[in-house]
Amino acid sequence: MTGPLDAEAVTAAYRRNCTELETTLALIPPEALHRRSAGTRWTNEELLYHMVFGYIVVLALLPLVRIFGRLPDFVNRGFAWLLNAGTVAFDIINYWGSKGGARIFNHRRMAAKLRRVSSALERRLRRETEAGLACRMHFPTRWDPFFTESMTLADVYAYPVAHFDFHATQLSWNVGPGAPEADRK
Repeated sequence: MTGPLDAEAVTAAYRRNCTELETTLALIPPEALHRRSAGTRWTNEELLYHMVFGYIVVLALLPLVRIFGRLPDFVNRGFAWLLNAGTVAFDIINYWGSKGGARIFNHRRMAAKLRRVSSALERRLRRETEAGLACRMHFPTRWDPFFTESMTLADVYAYPVAHFDFHATQLSWNVGPGAPEADRK
């Protein structure tokens, strides 16, 4: 992220993602939920949960950034290096966690979960100071394409939108305006 965080734009994007998820879930035929997504090993329902999980992860990352942002840089870099070394284990947990999470927060429950989590993030973001948003931590760049070597708290607040929007392109149906008729059935 470059420049100061536009908190209003981030919270508007949170709300947009919530609306997009609710709309998708309302329009998608049930059989399409179990269809494999494009470019992942997940079904569409599992990928939708993974998109919601990107928001949930931010709730855990916020205190980590605050803690590691106060530690010496070598500790910060060392922790990121250690996490990068565990990428294979992370990938397995990430994959199976989204498969299992979609069973608990399935298509009937995931939209409400996203609303609750994004509302919590909005409330926290409104209380942040400029200095707090500038707090910085090193991240495991092998874990996610949207993790950069060093991220501020502001970057972490913006992360779930980029994650959600990216994965939305991997859903294997097209329900939006202008979708081919065959894809709307």
